[in-house]
Amino acid sequence: MPTKVCFKTLLMLLIYTQKITPRIIYVFKHICTHILGIPIKFTSKIEEFIAHDGAKLSYGRQALGNEFFIQNVDLLIEQGFSELEIKVQPWDDTICFFPLPEASDLPFDIFAASFYLLSRYEEYLPHVKDEEGRFPASESLASQESFLHKPVVDIWAIKFREILLNRFPKLEYSDRKYKVGTIVASENTFIFKNKGFLRSFVGMFSDLFQFQLGKVIDRLQVWIRIKDDPHDIFEDLIDLIKQHKIYMLFMFQLSDFSLYDRNISHNRIPHRAVIKSVADYAKVGLLMGYYAMENIKSLRKEKLRMEEIIHIPVENVMNSKYNLRLPDQYNNLTELEINNDHSMGYPDVPGFRAGTCTPYLFYDINMEVTTPLKVHPYAFNSAVAEDMTKTKLKEDLARMLLEVKEVKGMFRGVFRNQDFSNYSNKEYYYSLLKQIHEIG
Repeated sequence: MPTKVCFKTLLMLLIYTQKITPRIIYVFKHICTHILGIPIKFTSKIEEFIAHDGAKLSYGRQALGNEFFIQNVDLLIEQGFSELEIKVQPWDDTICFFPLPEASDLPFDIFAASFYLLSRYEEYLPHVKDEEGRFPASESLASQESFLHKPVVDIWAIKFREILLNRFPKLEYSDRKYKVGTIVASENTFIFKNKGFLRSFVGMFSDLFQFQLGKVIDRLQVWIRIKDDPHDIFEDLIDLIKQHKIYMLFMFQLSDFSLYDRNISHNRIPHRAVIKSVADYAKVGLLMGYYAMENIKSLRKEKLRMEEIIHIPVENVMNSKYNLRLPDQYNNLTELEINNDHSMGYPDVPGFRAGTCTPYLFYDINMEVTTPLKVHPYAFNSAVAEDMTKTKLKEDLARMLLEVKEVKGMFRGVFRNQDFSNYSNKEYYYSLLKQIHEIG
């Protein structure tokens, strides 16, 4: 029995660092364990490290012997945040930053660079918000240095593993599989149905004023129940799920009607019926309203409304306005025991906001703690189709899908239910959906 334990110990990676900080534990676990499937153990005891006969890595100022050595920058042993001078440089066929001298076995501090992107360090720093109060892609290092379209954290990790295995061929690791999925965000389940007399009357008057007679006729037909609501396309998507066994996550909004949230009442029976029907075939989550993103009481109220409809705890949420305010919004989710957020992406630019295509635990820099909230980044939002040519978007999408496939990551795309309605270019949006899921 002791021999067996010793053998398993030799297959794992022993990591030495003089001081084991929360940041070091967080990012080493993510890179080594979550992405690469390499079992790791930390030590700050030099004697234990030197005596270890298996794979070992030291992270510090200088090497201790013949181990794999990465010289550290200060980021992972610091607390809080401050302005950093970052110089991006090439590394083989990709890029890197936080460069290191030749004494290091990697030319840059992969763990500090990954932490910078995953923690969204730059979003804690002073920056210019867009007109919606959001951190814009243009303010990010990835956009400014033209690597937003690459999941660099995953690319670095795979290259790191290759180098590590050349040094320690017996190092144990587990591989992962490439996955894709789609999120369907529904701010308005219906465009005409169940809007109430006043809203419906104003809507019809507006359509008449703009000479949109087709909408007027559609509205009347929906009212007298001889036609389905154009935005109620959920049965079509469920059929797609059944036919092709694809993964979709549906997000429904249940906030109170306000200046910012124009959805119908959560008490409307047809609205609740759609949510229940979809929940029979796919996962359902909460599309948080404007005030739920600002106030934990509103978030709790919306969470309870969803749970009362689907009769299971809400596990998945998304920010309906894409105006993440870190770390407060994520801390509210953690407090309400919501485990998964799907808001990490840019609604108007394709790419990897956190530099990764792998779900990861959120690290709160203010509290210096790894939270239980899992962040599921997305790389594509259908809203970008309004500002990009079809050819350019399909090319960008194909390139990002290939990037994710090469690192065996998870590609996530976001659509809206109205994308697939007759009032939209639904054939085009369906083609994008099929491109993501590789449906012929």
